[in-house]
Amino acid sequence: QVQLVESGGGLVQPGGSLRLSCAASGRTFSSYAMGWFRQAPGKEREFVAAISWSGATLYYADSVKGRFTISRDNAKNTVYLQMNSLTPEDTAVYYCAQGSGRAYYTASNYRDLEVWGQGTLVTVSS
Repeated sequence: QVQLVESGGGLVQPGGSLRLSCAASGRTFSSYAMGWFRQAPGKEREFVAAISWSGATLYYADSVKGRFTISRDNAKNTVYLQMNSLTPEDTAVYYCAQGSGRAYYTASNYRDLEVWGQGTLVTVSS
């Protein structure tokens, strides 16, 4: 069973940057797409970004396009989320999840996903 552990969250001022990491255990990491999601207090979990198994295809929510970058290092079993130009609206618990297949879209609908990390809190505030 794959386990995912997020890190890198914290408090940042508006306009600042953070890089989240999601480290996976197990030998199947490179065989699956990966996704990032977030959940703000009182709101439904929402999709942020997804990446195909090879890293060749990236997909973003409109709300983060141009500000966030998803990447992966299969040699390190790690997926990253670089977040720039953060705003208070980005405040949420961020989760990584393993897709159900290799294509990026298999990691874009949270209702379809079964393997999740525990989440890392990102707070954007002055």
